[in-house]
Amino acid sequence: MKFGDTFNEYLRGEDECFLEKCSHIEYKQLKKVLKRCRANTITSSSSTSCGVDHDGGDEDEVEDHTHHNGDGPDGGDGGSSELCTYDDSCSLCDQKFFSELMKEASEIAGCFSSRVRRLLHLHISTGMQRYVLRLRHCFTNDNQIMIQQGRMLIDYVTMNAIAIRKILKKYDKVHSSVNGRNFRSKLRAEHIELLQSPWLIELGAFYINFNGSNGVSGEYVDQFSCDVESDQPVMTLMVSDSVKLEYSLTCAICLEIAFNPYALSCGHIFCKLCACSAASVMVFQGLKAAEPKCKCPVCREVGVYANPIHMIELDLLLKNRRREYWKERMLEERSEMVKQSKEYWDSQTKYVIGY
Repeated sequence: MKFGDTFNEYLRGEDECFLEKCSHIEYKQLKKVLKRCRANTITSSSSTSCGVDHDGGDEDEVEDHTHHNGDGPDGGDGGSSELCTYDDSCSLCDQKFFSELMKEASEIAGCFSSRVRRLLHLHISTGMQRYVLRLRHCFTNDNQIMIQQGRMLIDYVTMNAIAIRKILKKYDKVHSSVNGRNFRSKLRAEHIELLQSPWLIELGAFYINFNGSNGVSGEYVDQFSCDVESDQPVMTLMVSDSVKLEYSLTCAICLEIAFNPYALSCGHIFCKLCACSAASVMVFQGLKAAEPKCKCPVCREVGVYANPIHMIELDLLLKNRRREYWKERMLEERSEMVKQSKEYWDSQTKYVIGY
């Protein structure tokens, strides 16, 4: 089955009510833009050089294979199709194609992060809210609901990520260019690469923690795995039988598994203590107290401390898997926090008193 058909089937499947409230890639519309560009190029009498693609396929299958379906220049059953070649840009479709794709990717990333945040907030709730949720649990199966919501979010982000990759490959094929590949790099630079979101790591940690504490198992729970005992701790996500993603859980500053981890806006994960030290702020002040000019220790991007993500589920995973190590690091952080607090208030007292 072609990916376009698979994607349409997903949009009209059992998650349709969920998807009505979420943005998604308009795969069919973007594909029409590319077909219109190809048709206009073929009928044009301009001097733009053209190549010949003997595949003629739409390359729409979920697997990355060339599909010989015999699409001709007019989208029919001819044996080959002409492809326009543009070194920099295509005036026929670039303006609409890339702007629409960037807008849709941004909306999907925002929708995904907000919904994951809401789901995890229910899982790690405390105080009165936790009491109300436990009371409600007597009448509804909240565990099953959360697993179901997590499953829909995983499908949502992976299907849209594949749609972006497919349509960009199709763009490069039609135009014989690398602009689609460059656009993917731009998505990473703008921090809206869907499968690199820290919220996906948090969702994976949620599934693993849920599996350990509730004995829940199944396709989506088993889709995530985590190795925190090795020298290079990683979380693994099986997107499909042939696609596996690994996320490093090592803090790039202390080179240990990230304790009390925070993800900066650029996506890199650090221990809170290490990140505060790199930003020259005290632990009790928090990362938001960092100067706007502070840079990420890894990618050197400026302004990434303004909206850090506290990876609470990932920290809970470390606490469950390596309890002794977690206690040791917790005592170390508290000791450093007390030390910094004492030095800070001593300096404030000297400033006020005058000696």
